[in-house]
Amino acid sequence: MTEAKAFAAYADDQPLAPLSIDRRTPRPDDVAIEILYCGVCHSDLHFAKNDWGLTRYPIVPGHEIVGRVTSVGSDVTRFKTGDVVGVGCMVDSCRTCSACQDDVEQYCLNGFTMTYGSDDRHDGTLTQGGYSESIVVSEHFVLTMPEGIDLPSAAPILCAGITTYSPLRHHGVGEGHRVGVIGMGGLGHMGVKLARALGAEVTVFTRSDAKVEEAKQHGAHHVVVSSDEEQMKAVAETFDFMLDTVPVQHDINPYLAALRYDGTHIMVGLMDPIEPAVQGANLIFKRRVLAGSLIGGIAETQELLDFCAEHKITCDVEMIDMQTINTAFERMQKGDVRYRFVIDMASMKNAA
Repeated sequence: MTEAKAFAAYADDQPLAPLSIDRRTPRPDDVAIEILYCGVCHSDLHFAKNDWGLTRYPIVPGHEIVGRVTSVGSDVTRFKTGDVVGVGCMVDSCRTCSACQDDVEQYCLNGFTMTYGSDDRHDGTLTQGGYSESIVVSEHFVLTMPEGIDLPSAAPILCAGITTYSPLRHHGVGEGHRVGVIGMGGLGHMGVKLARALGAEVTVFTRSDAKVEEAKQHGAHHVVVSSDEEQMKAVAETFDFMLDTVPVQHDINPYLAALRYDGTHIMVGLMDPIEPAVQGANLIFKRRVLAGSLIGGIAETQELLDFCAEHKITCDVEMIDMQTINTAFERMQKGDVRYRFVIDMASMKNAA
């Protein structure tokens, strides 16, 4: 065991505070990593506040991790000390079920092991995430950071990036497709960049006039203010795909009406019941599909990192110190970030 400094949530009504945690001695297939940067995802806030009823305290959030290898187990072949690597939302799965064999470990039939908040499959300990100095992860779930990629802004690619890239790739988005991206936050701005790089014509749907120019600056060909009925009527039955990144309840019926026949509406943000109800006629009369998608497999995530390096795609980030994480959580809850906080883990050296 190695002791590591971390920041943890101790209860749903308490701010994050310092905690010393134990990191295991590397197993034969393990990679030990010094964490350099860690993105701050809205899921971290949900977990800290136990919004989903899954949290066991104390919990160390963080699943957008970029770091440097400090040691490897005896069976590791892909990494060596000094390599710069990434770790995303998963650190294990059963590896034998049909989903794992199909390289979609996020749909593991026996449940994937989350980077934090899961029981380790081998020793039963609670996994703890990237708001810490170090982490130890099985080689299979460690990603290579391609040469030339900007490391701080690459951290959120491991969650926000893959969450939007995976459904675009799965549904074959490319040249000639018209894609609507609903929402212009951490997920949405990555969806715009990725869909455009894949060759699609991209339209951002936003409720705010203030985000029109902002969306275009990020590569959107068009912007529709969804609260404007005339603008929504003008785009009826014109889109092949809708990438819905909004994490709170919202009426998806107007967006379904904007899809062509055989169009697909993909949910990646909302975990709660869809309210108001979906009108069946919006699906049936145009053979539309309402779909969902969860992050991406390890092979696909590596593909995404390489794709972003090739196309010079970055996530827009604001760097913070670990000591200001509670302020960042407050700002994130208010939507006051463009578009992702990333913690410079060098600040952990000053942590209590």
